[in-house]
Amino acid sequence: MYEFQEFENGAALADALTVEVAGALAHTIRLHGKAALALSGGKTPVRFLEAMSRYRMPWNDVVVTLVDERWVPETHERSNAGLARRHLLKGPLSNIEFVPLYRPVPTPEEAVAEVGKVIADLPLPFAAVVLGMGEDGHTASFYPGGDNLAAANSPDCKAQVMAINAKAAGEPRITLTLPLLLGADEILLHIEGAEKRAAFEKAVAGDDVLEMPVRSLLKSEKLVKVLWCP
Repeated sequence: MYEFQEFENGAALADALTVEVAGALAHTIRLHGKAALALSGGKTPVRFLEAMSRYRMPWNDVVVTLVDERWVPETHERSNAGLARRHLLKGPLSNIEFVPLYRPVPTPEEAVAEVGKVIADLPLPFAAVVLGMGEDGHTASFYPGGDNLAAANSPDCKAQVMAINAKAAGEPRITLTLPLLLGADEILLHIEGAEKRAAFEKAVAGDDVLEMPVRSLLKSEKLVKVLWCP
């Protein structure tokens, strides 16, 4: 189930997404005193992260983590944690609680148990998760052809996090699993450009979740708010 919102440009989308996320966080903080937020990496979220970094709210009551991570250190240009530190966790937000997924061990498989425990200790469910989508229909690190895709992208998955290796992903990955994402109070899918609009339309027209894993979200009973701009 999804709700589609179209914006004139990336700046307008980033501002609207910021308001959505901030509202979800504020609501959870009012109810429970603490809120958790899971963010995605890549190039698409940069404007949104910058907008969030300027937004005034009780950030000391927020814990930020990632939806997934490439198995590279934060100093690597493709690190999602590095992206978050450059564009969100800076200035007044430098000291808010941040839970990265990467650990300095050779493979994500070696860190799954430790990372799973850390994620389980967050103030779950997430107040909000912000996801992206590739032109191949992947979201989080649910890549078509991934070795653990069927398990990680299953509503019956019992693990909090899983390692995934897929040719299209480049580096090995670690990812939050589908039930954890679907359990969030608010699920937001941020996509930009004509190619991703076409991929989204293809996703909603079909049912094979292994072909286009984002379908597991879009076809679920949980509302996914889709924000798109050209």
